[in-house]
Amino acid sequence: MDDRPTLDQINLVVRGVSDAVEFYRLLGIDIEDPPPPWDEHHRTAQTGDGLDLDIDSSRFAAQWNQGWPDDREGVVLGFRVTERDTVDAIYTRLTEAGHVGQQPPYDAFWGARYALVADPAGNSVGIMSRIDPNRRTRPADPA
Repeated sequence: MDDRPTLDQINLVVRGVSDAVEFYRLLGIDIEDPPPPWDEHHRTAQTGDGLDLDIDSSRFAAQWNQGWPDDREGVVLGFRVTERDTVDAIYTRLTEAGHVGQQPPYDAFWGARYALVADPAGNSVGIMSRIDPNRRTRPADPA
């Protein structure tokens, strides 16, 4: 029997739940609207692929993780899309809405179109197209 752990949840802990919800909705993720007071402290995103994405306030995180400092935020997320042009469209939509672009879209050496944008909490969000083996190139020398 194979009992290895499988990733099925990503939890973002943020200072501003509503700002994070707005960002991920702009990205194209469906997010439930729970009744108050939970709307200020916890949201669940419907990713459609069996992966749960929860957005929690740092205050709420301190309740389910006693070691979590009340003002801490965290995570790095990656989102895959099918088409290369979609990477550019999402990057444009997010940056035009005022979110900080960390890496404009480019053709990555591993064969995907890739971009990074900071969400309202400063988490890095990668947007990557499917990999096209015909577009792979040798990476630059790290030196």
